Amino acid sequence: MSGIVAAVSSNAEYSFTKPNRDSIMLLAGLGVEGDVHAGVTVKHRSRVAQDPTQPNLRQVHLIHEELFAEVSAEGFKVMSGDLGENITTRDIDLLGLPVGTLLRIGDHAVLEVTGLRNPCLQIDHFQDGLLKQVVGRDEAGNVVRRAGIMSIVKQSGAVRPGDTIKAKLPSGPHRPLDRV
Repeated sequence: MSGIVAAVSSNAEYSFTKPNRDSIMLLAGLGVEGDVHAGVTVKHRSRVAQDPTQPNLRQVHLIHEELFAEVSAEGFKVMSGDLGENITTRDIDLLGLPVGTLLRIGDHAVLEVTGLRNPCLQIDHFQDGLLKQVVGRDEAGNVVRRAGIMSIVKQSGAVRPGDTIKAKLPSGPHRPLDRV
């Protein structure tokens, strides 16, 4: 399973969106160099309020570019970085990956998938009604989250648009993604 990096984004300040960059540097055990969410312990405000000593399983946020086309069909305009992701991907089924999948990006960087992004009401502040587009329910009534995945950095390296992404699944049995 493989894909392509469509865009990279980071922001040193707390903001819902992140500006696109020519490249980002992933730092093992920390996240995106200079990004407000980088660190060994949680940095997302809601998580810090719960317990600031929790490990940061949300160092790098990836989202699939195909989602933007889906929400566009419903009248929403979303571009890379708008939903706060660090890496926008193309042609890889992020939501179908199991926990523990390793993503080799470019020549050196390696991420380990930790779970699903649990989107919050800030998405509706960005564009009213968008939250319902990225969080819904399946036929059985289970919550379905489509706002990307979270990961930790296992191996440092630069990431640029156009870099390849190669997924290495963990040995089974596979655990499906859940919110982190």
